[in-house]
Amino acid sequence: MVKRYLSLCSLENALHLLKTSFPAPDRRETIPVDRSLGRVVAAPVYAPYTVPEVSLAAMDGIAVRSRDTLGAGDQTALTIRDFARVNTGNPIPPGYDAVIMIEDTVPDSDGFRIRKSAAPGQHIRPAGEDIQKGRLILPRGHMIRAFDIGALATYGIACIEVRTIHVGIIPTGSELVPLGVQPGPGQVVESNTIMAQVYLDAMGAHCTRLPITCDDKNQIRDALHSATASNDLVLISAGSSAGTRDYTAEVISSLGKLLFHGVAVKPGKPMMLGEVGDKPVIGLPGYPLAAQTIIREFAGTLLEEWGLAPAQKFQIPVRLATPVSSDLGFDEFLPVSVGRVGRQYWGMAQSRGPVVQMATVRANGYAHIPAPVEGFEAGHKLDVFLTTDPATIYRTILLSGVMDPALEELGNLARDEGLYIHAGNTGNTGGLLSLKRNSCHAAPMMIPETSHPSAPGFVQSLQGMRDLAFIHIAGIEQGIASKEPVSLDALDKLRWVTVRRDLFSPTLFDTLRSSHNPGQERISGITGEVGSSAAVAAAIQDGHADAGICSRQAAEARELCFVRVADDQYELALHCHMLDDPLIAHILTLVRGQEFKEALMRRGTYNTSQTGRIRRISAEPADTDSMQVGSPSGLI
Repeated sequence: MVKRYLSLCSLENALHLLKTSFPAPDRRETIPVDRSLGRVVAAPVYAPYTVPEVSLAAMDGIAVRSRDTLGAGDQTALTIRDFARVNTGNPIPPGYDAVIMIEDTVPDSDGFRIRKSAAPGQHIRPAGEDIQKGRLILPRGHMIRAFDIGALATYGIACIEVRTIHVGIIPTGSELVPLGVQPGPGQVVESNTIMAQVYLDAMGAHCTRLPITCDDKNQIRDALHSATASNDLVLISAGSSAGTRDYTAEVISSLGKLLFHGVAVKPGKPMMLGEVGDKPVIGLPGYPLAAQTIIREFAGTLLEEWGLAPAQKFQIPVRLATPVSSDLGFDEFLPVSVGRVGRQYWGMAQSRGPVVQMATVRANGYAHIPAPVEGFEAGHKLDVFLTTDPATIYRTILLSGVMDPALEELGNLARDEGLYIHAGNTGNTGGLLSLKRNSCHAAPMMIPETSHPSAPGFVQSLQGMRDLAFIHIAGIEQGIASKEPVSLDALDKLRWVTVRRDLFSPTLFDTLRSSHNPGQERISGITGEVGSSAAVAAAIQDGHADAGICSRQAAEARELCFVRVADDQYELALHCHMLDDPLIAHILTLVRGQEFKEALMRRGTYNTSQTGRIRRISAEPADTDSMQVGSPSGLI
């Protein structure tokens, strides 16, 4: 029988219940000090001896009695006959209380002449200057840093007692295969528990991943019973939704108590919390982004509450580059790409589909939309938690527009130069809006060729934006993709999938159809609208449509038939003054380089004859490197 979410626990209540229901286990371990980076000290650490144990020379020179140097000056040189020659780090012999640097002395037959008196303690490290025996080095609860380890080693601390938590992780699902095994149809590589392990291990936990458990109540019950007996916290991956084979809630209830099932968080709604043998059991959703959210916001929060090192978070205020919607009543966490354009930090939301792990790979941070909020308009200021070194933001190029694999090749080369490209798939219209807001460095766009029926409309969309330049990336073939060859005279007999209107393909298709079927204004067999050429090809391969217009590359990647219809020009649109920006200048150098062209040619689907060319919008007709507003012929 399919279960339903009768009520959802709010994020605030769920976290409160999690933190207050389970006292922190006092679990410790002793580890070598050179392996303690990032761990939390479990007990105060005291110095076993004084450092330095005796007074040491801080300079190369001669150890003297300071009283013997009184009266020395530029006009009254003194010869020191009672001295001890010392090097840096040597113990100071008894009776001497100062060191004169060797470069401030002149040797003679009786000793060393000096022209400046020495003060008591000069160039001497007194005994106990660093630390004295029995003094505190690190307090309980301190997170150990690299330079702390150097100090601990100096003070003779070879091993240190740190906090830890034992976490058992149970992957469930008959469709799962282990890492290293290629999944067959309907199968998935088990990755959520690997992700959980590395995330929680980094906080100082000891995670044990159990073997994959099939969708069988008895097997899941046995695995949970075993895991709770030997761990402080147990995570069960998948089986927490409301399907007919989701047994986690039932198994938790049979062994202990289910505290709640369903939380008002997106992604992550199916999450559950149970108690078995006084141990917390967290049920993770099966979708990767949902699992990430629960691991970070719940499992990570609990370990932090129990005293382990918090996961690194760098909070930065940004303005949203595009509008963001959210379901009222749900706390939503969305992956965000952050960049600095001018003097302002901008954030661009990535895809929020719970299955799309690449959204977090492409992002460099995440934001929280509170439950009482239905979303934010573009330009709204909110906090983003960075998931990368904050210094990289100053070397990040933020793009908003049409995504194409050509940007991946450019991104590879950029990383070699210490630069980072982050992009949002907002389409041509979204890219132009971002340029108007100055919320991106550049907008990658698909620009129709002169003869394209969309060309006049595209030029019209540029009215009022006469300060734009266009960096040519590559020419991209557009055409009809299908599983079987299609006849242009029978387009209306097929089920078609199209991309959104601002990518020109629908207009191109309408013109193509009307030229072969003049009796109809529009096609009747459109089954749906998607956001990219890749999505068109996927819909055709999966049988949701018979044909659609997409790029040659997208069609060939899915092994589909392809008939070229037109070429689009893939270009980076940007404000002219941005050509002087050091980041853009560096990117332009990469685009014009031979290595980038060769990378595109290896893909076999790009025309690079004009790669690196710059065109500008001008009010009047100009040379061939200008784009004349209001004239389609000025596009090429």
